[in-house]
Amino acid sequence: MQKIVPHFWFDKEALEAAKFYTSLFDNSKISNVTTLHDTPSGTTEIVTIELSGQEFMLLSAGPLFKFTPAISFLIACNTKEEVDTLWGKLSEGGTALMPLDAYPFSERYGWVEDRYGLSWQVMYLGGSKMTQKITPTLMFTGDQYAKAEEAINFYTSVFRNAKAGDIVRYGAGEEPDKEGTIKHAAFVLEGYGFAAMDSAFAHGFTFNEAISFMVYCDTQGEIDHYWEKLSAVPEAEQCGWLKDRFGVSWQIVPTVMDGMMRTGDAGKLARVTEAFLKMKKFDIEGLKKAYEGR
Repeated sequence: MQKIVPHFWFDKEALEAAKFYTSLFDNSKISNVTTLHDTPSGTTEIVTIELSGQEFMLLSAGPLFKFTPAISFLIACNTKEEVDTLWGKLSEGGTALMPLDAYPFSERYGWVEDRYGLSWQVMYLGGSKMTQKITPTLMFTGDQYAKAEEAINFYTSVFRNAKAGDIVRYGAGEEPDKEGTIKHAAFVLEGYGFAAMDSAFAHGFTFNEAISFMVYCDTQGEIDHYWEKLSAVPEAEQCGWLKDRFGVSWQIVPTVMDGMMRTGDAGKLARVTEAFLKMKKFDIEGLKKAYEGR
């Protein structure tokens, strides 16, 4: 089971988007759809998908949050033709943030917001080896500018199976970015690859709850560990969600809850939903009692 899963918050387009995204990549599928009733957002839909074998979760829960390029998803492509094909499909109804072109770091690259507002970077690898098809990329800008390296060091200290990777820094004469800040860096948390960058431009956006990262935990002790280390904004704590000191949102979720949410028993699902909606940090024993009707 994938330990860390990107989670996308949609207004009402989760299933539609899931069908679109799974049409783009080989080894992709919609693996589960769950409908929850009587939530603060009314009836919500949770869709679990795989894209090139990587798991993602999509939620339809109302127009509370909008995607921003503060978190984008880098697609590694082995051919320029693959770049062009993905760009054509992702840009239909979307907006180009960096046009499809040749750049110093790639012979074929583009950055696009798709029709739903989700940001993708599509890049030809050239001779580089692919280690992960789709990589979430965090951009530290605005109040978080120049904190990418601090964030990488923090995250790799919180997660037990973690390491920092290659770092490319801005040099002299690359203003407005400060010399020594991060142009691009890689890091791995629990076997899942991430990237990070600083950007001094006045983008006017930052991290928000539209994109979060679910962390599956086998024990209550593990939940307690991540909650204590990551949560930095008490008012953001709700239903397993938290916000860290950089503004990135995480969901600390019991592994056992995945099976509970996929049950075909409407009564069990309703009881679990009622229980978790009252929680901030998830309590595994409390969820089990609700599921079993104890």
